[in-house]
Amino acid sequence: MSRRSQSGGLSVKAAERLRPLLESFLASTDTRSRITADPVEFPHRYTDPRDIEVSALLAAALAYGRADLFRPKVDGLLGRMGAAPAAFVRGLDVLGARELLHGFVYRFNVGTDVAVLLLGMGKALREHGSLEALFVRGWEARGSMHGALSDFTAALRDVPMAELRRALGKERGLHHLLPSPLGPGAAKRLNLYLRWMVRGGDGVDFGIWKRVPASALVIPLDTHIGRIAKHLGLTRRNDLSWRTAEEVTASLRRLDAADPVRYDFALCHYGMSGVCPARPVADNCAKCLLLSSCAVGPRLTRSRASASGP
Repeated sequence: MSRRSQSGGLSVKAAERLRPLLESFLASTDTRSRITADPVEFPHRYTDPRDIEVSALLAAALAYGRADLFRPKVDGLLGRMGAAPAAFVRGLDVLGARELLHGFVYRFNVGTDVAVLLLGMGKALREHGSLEALFVRGWEARGSMHGALSDFTAALRDVPMAELRRALGKERGLHHLLPSPLGPGAAKRLNLYLRWMVRGGDGVDFGIWKRVPASALVIPLDTHIGRIAKHLGLTRRNDLSWRTAEEVTASLRRLDAADPVRYDFALCHYGMSGVCPARPVADNCAKCLLLSSCAVGPRLTRSRASASGP
């Protein structure tokens, strides 16, 4: 039987071989040390569910590019928002947004973009009580994760744009921060946010959203997950699209139907840490717990052994 199914993901037999390897791999991951290198560290500062979901969405939205560049931006904003970010955004108005975000720039985004996000979260809290309730409205209406996320970002962007533009200037990267409509991309940061909110708690993710099942989550697909997923036969696809994310997730459901994205943190940080880089390193491959299910590592280690001779 092929190690992949006809749909391009794992076959049942391949899943049976991979599952115990991934369980050992997951158990070996130093989760605590890796949290400090992940944007999930920001919502871990809070205990109130509303503060967690607000700080998490801000952190996830800005978590692109180099960590040493976006981390100070998130840290600075949260510091100025005080000990209760949910209360801060609930009471935020355009003048307050101008005071907070005047001169803010991070790569594609300017202050107006972030102001839309913060004002949108405040409106959601006032009208629905939580960001979860806003998301669930779209989830129940659309019945798909893609549709629910598209409705979620559209609702967050429903703020007084003309007034904001007069106060802070024109938006620049709003679609990058809050894509609406969602489009064909993988929506990595939005799916990352959902993973934090829905699954857990396991010391990484929070599990504070109770009305969305973990089984419905889609993998937060980035270059690291995309590369490792191909190595492990979770997908045949090369792009970082929503379709690829769904194919990887479908393969992961063969491993754990109830919680398919439970391996995401460990696998992503395996790539982020440089242990499994874009150009594989034979010494690293030889030590990898996933080696026997990898499409790249065994060939590389055999080549190294042949080159070294008897």
